[in-house]
Amino acid sequence: MRVLAFAIVGGICALSARGAFAQSETTLPPDAQIDIAPQPETTANKEDKANADASELGEAPPPTRPRARGLVLETTAGVLGFIGQFRHLAPPAYFMHGQVGYEVLPWLQLFGEADMALTSTSEAEDPSHARAFPMWGFGGGVRLGWRSRVVGAFVQGDVGALTAVVPHDALTYLGFRGAESLGLDVGGRVGVEWYQRDRHLALTLQGGPRLAEGFGKTAVSDVPLMWDTAVGLRYGF
Repeated sequence: MRVLAFAIVGGICALSARGAFAQSETTLPPDAQIDIAPQPETTANKEDKANADASELGEAPPPTRPRARGLVLETTAGVLGFIGQFRHLAPPAYFMHGQVGYEVLPWLQLFGEADMALTSTSEAEDPSHARAFPMWGFGGGVRLGWRSRVVGAFVQGDVGALTAVVPHDALTYLGFRGAESLGLDVGGRVGVEWYQRDRHLALTLQGGPRLAEGFGKTAVSDVPLMWDTAVGLRYGF
């Protein structure tokens, strides 16, 4: 009888434990999806995911440092002005600047650039004879910079060539023969950057002087200085 009683009690305990274990198991619904990452998450991926999660919750994302090295694209638009005798020929020009660079170090960037501007001869000629003309140039240089998590500053120097696109002798009779062909263009620029929530993107404000030898007036003492100021976008890959 004792053996039978022990057997009955043991069976009851086993059934109770099995039922409790079955209730504790978590089962997935039939339409559940399981995402398996093909490779481990990097630090950048974790930061981007944290920003996305914070945005969904309506919270400010944690501060992230902007990209320190790699390929950088930059484009700006503004005004190109003239200081030498050329200012008596043309008013300040609409100005566009494009730049492609590579950050060798967090504070050092090598770049190539291209410029486009549009002005006219309206300062020297009456409206019926004034001629609108574009200017274009290209070059390259070095940029030195400093960055925090929110803002940055830089100074750069560049050398290249600049010319006005006009029919032959269109500027020669006004005294600016050299402007009709590519001439040496040496300049510098300082600027500030404001980094956005997207760690790749920044707003930039910049400007500086340049010396464009081809835009000096012929046969007179002239210093062909120009200046530009512009705002734009910077994107770092």
